[in-house]
Amino acid sequence: MATQIILGDIVADIVLKDIKNVHLSVYPPNGHVRISAPERMTIDNIRAYAVTKLDWIKRQQTKLRSQERISPREYIDGESHYVWGKRYLLKVIEADGVPRLRVRARHLDLYVRPGTSKDKREEIMEEWLRANLKKAALPLIQAWESRLGVSVTRFYVHRMKTKWGSCSPGAGNIRLNSELAKKPIECLEYIVVHEMMHLLEPSHNARFVVLMNEHMPKWKFYRDELNRLPVRHETWIY
Repeated sequence: MATQIILGDIVADIVLKDIKNVHLSVYPPNGHVRISAPERMTIDNIRAYAVTKLDWIKRQQTKLRSQERISPREYIDGESHYVWGKRYLLKVIEADGVPRLRVRARHLDLYVRPGTSKDKREEIMEEWLRANLKKAALPLIQAWESRLGVSVTRFYVHRMKTKWGSCSPGAGNIRLNSELAKKPIECLEYIVVHEMMHLLEPSHNARFVVLMNEHMPKWKFYRDELNRLPVRHETWIY
């Protein structure tokens, strides 16, 4: 069941589901608001909950609306692409053989077979970025396991629209957004630590903040840096 509530100049989509807790989300690029709530909750109760979150919703909307977004990529010569926070100009090289990428001083060479489509070029680059992120994340996870005294059962790399990472504390799994391969390595480490910290404290409460301050004193700087950097263009379907 889906409906809407109006809170001043904010319209929020309400979805009643077979879940235990309320989930409030503010989506890019324009700050679309969605509240998923247990089926037992009344609209009045959901409205009362949303009112307590109005300041947070407005802050998130302001942040999302001001964030720079990269225009859709065409994967053609001269286009800008980022790897570990550095800007490279793409050079598409058509040649027989296995597709691959090569990083040079200022260029990113994409070797593809003649006639390769734009979608296939994008797929090749996305897979390359995922592989690079997995390679970089593994030693970070291993180092922080010993520092935090926790164990990550498995980690996954996915393209994620609304989060830089997530954690399933019960299963011991963490997930990382493949877009992190485009950001400075310090931002990746911050997200790794953030998600691993949820193995010690599942929520974002005061204890979580204390733990982050203790183990990564500059975490807020890295968080702000990550949120300041341009993000990829997405087509959003709510």
